[in-house]
Amino acid sequence: MSHKSLSKLDAPKNITNREKVIDQNDFIISKTDIKGKIIYCNEIFAEMAGYPPADLIGANHNLIRHPDMPKLAFKILWELIQKKDEFFGFVKNLRADGGYYWVFAYITADLDLNGNIISYTSVRRKMPQSAIDIITPIYKQLIDAERRGGVGASQEILNTLLHKNNLEYNEFITNLQLGATL
Repeated sequence: MSHKSLSKLDAPKNITNREKVIDQNDFIISKTDIKGKIIYCNEIFAEMAGYPPADLIGANHNLIRHPDMPKLAFKILWELIQKKDEFFGFVKNLRADGGYYWVFAYITADLDLNGNIISYTSVRRKMPQSAIDIITPIYKQLIDAERRGGVGASQEILNTLLHKNNLEYNEFITNLQLGATL
C-alpha cells in the first residue's frame, strides 16, 4: 500500500494561538534529503509537530512552516547550509492542530567522503521566553517588509538592526539564546 507524502498543502489552514512548549531537556532531531524531504525524525519531533512519525517521513520539512515566519529566515538558512556553514536561528513551527511551538534551531549539512552534501541534520531545543519576546516583533516587521518589498526589504531591516547593535547574525542569535536583551 503506497503512502502519500504530506506537503505544505496538507498543513492546517485554521491557525490558532495555542502554544505547545518544548521541555527544557528535550531535543527535536530530524534529517532531510538535499531537497528538504524528511528522512528521519525522533519521537519528540513527531510529538511537537503533532503528526505520526510515519506521516512525517517523506514529507517536505516546510509542512511545519508557520505563516509568522519571515521568508528571509529560510533564505539565510539555505544560503548557509548549502555553503556547508552552520545555521542557528529561532523558528516558530506550525503544529498539525493549527497551534505552534518555538525552537532554537541548529542545522548543518551532512557530507559524504568526497565532501558532497548528502543530507541536512537539524537539532532544535527550547528557546528562552526573553528571546521569543524579542524575535516576535522583529519577525512581524520582516514579514510586513516582505509584503511591501519582498525579501530584499526584510534583509535591509535585519541588516540595519544588526548594524545598529554592532552584531553579526550568529552573534545576535546566540546572545538571545543565552538570554541577552537588545
